[in-house]
Amino acid sequence: MPVEIDVDHVARLARLGLTDDEKDRLRTQLGLILEHAAKVSEVAAADVPPTAQPVPRPNVYRPDQVGPCLTPEEALANAPQVEDGRFRVPPLVEAEE
Repeated sequence: MPVEIDVDHVARLARLGLTDDEKDRLRTQLGLILEHAAKVSEVAAADVPPTAQPVPRPNVYRPDQVGPCLTPEEALANAPQVEDGRFRVPPLVEAEE
């Protein structure tokens, strides 16, 4: 059962510029990955709960302790751009056209 992938849409979401050859190759590869994932879900038993670890492991917490740290001025001393006492960075989200 072949899986159809809209590689143009995926590449646009990932902000990747792909050539036609790359799109063709990725369309095939992504389709195979999804087919294999579907096979894995077929063998998953209903009585086995989903888990991120095969062996349950508790979180280990430690109490927070205040230690030596930089002043805001020291932290911003080598920043390329500073604005209102914070690092100034370029916008990460671009507007869709």
